[in-house]
Order: sequence, then C-alpha cells, then structure tokens
Amino acid sequence: MNKIIFLDRDGVISIFKQDDFIKNWEEFKFIPEAIEGLKILTDSGYKIVIISNQSGIGKGIFSKKELDKITENMKKILNKKGTGLYKVYYCPHREDENCNCRKPKIGLFLKAKEEIGNIDFSKTFFIGDSERDIIAGKRIGTKTILVLSGQTRNKKEVDKWEIKPDYIFKNLKEAAEFITGKRGKKNGEI
Repeated sequence: MNKIIFLDRDGVISIFKQDDFIKNWEEFKFIPEAIEGLKILTDSGYKIVIISNQSGIGKGIFSKKELDKITENMKKILNKKGTGLYKVYYCPHREDENCNCRKPKIGLFLKAKEEIGNIDFSKTFFIGDSERDIIAGKRIGTKTILVLSGQTRNKKEVDKWEIKPDYIFKNLKEAAEFITGKRGKKNGEI
C-alpha cells in the first residue's frame, strides 16, 4: 500500500494570491513552515502528491511552460531541503470548460490512482485551503484537512460551508505533525 498524502499547492505550500495567480517563478513564495511540514511527512514515509487547479493557463494568463518552470524550481528547492514531491497534477482548464479534472471534481485523483496504483483513499488525507478542496477530498473518500494559511483564513468561514473538513489546522506543519502522530488532535486542532 502506498503511503500517499494529497495536497493543494497555492495556500498550502505556496503563498495564496487573492484575486491573482502565481504566474511565474519570481512570484512563487513558500509559506513559512510549509517546507518543514513536507519534510515531516517525507521523513515518515509519505509520498507527496499535488492536486491543483491552475486555470490561469486556460485563461491565457500564464503558459504551461511557466507552470512547469515553477514546478521544477519548487522540486529543486524541496530536494535540497531533504523532501520532495512524488507527483504533481494540475488542471489547466477554465471553470466554464466543465472538465472532469477541476476540483471539486475528482478527475486528478483518479488519474493519480491510475498512474500510482494501489491507493486506498480512505486511508489518506487531502490537505487544502478552500471549500472546493474539502468537497473534492470528501468526494474521493479521503480524510480532509483544511489549513488556514491560504484562501480560507478564519474557522468562522467554515461554519457557512455545507461540507465541513474533518480537521482544521493553522498550516501544513501542524497538519503534518497531526498526521504523523507528533501532535494530538485535541491540542492541535483549531
């Protein structure tokens, strides 16, 4: 059985830009403690899989080449820090294209299972920063963690959601500590 953790990118690993996109490597910034969170997961034997909507490609705001450059640079830095990304899946489509891969749809998770094989979604987590991420995680059957480091900044916002996350933490590091048993639910959940 593969030990997989699914993560969104913007707002979980990298700084979320409200009403804008990360269009090139110069605009990409890691969230403080995100690398440490990734390292905790990697050191515990988890393979990190990114599932991210990147509709800026479909909207013509940035190119797939720019996105690939961001991904490669991100991987290089993470590898130097003793962690890494196992797989990265992006949806490049606009919302109006009604594709199967744009979260909250589950097409990218199914593609990951097809390529990686042997994933029991009920035994893994999807860590995201938005309601769309939580809905996608619930649809595919993962346990869901919302981090308050991106699009959603306040637990009170979650009260309005129809579908709630299983857990809420301040950031990826706290979520990683919980998943790996370094942080208890009661003293870590917000």
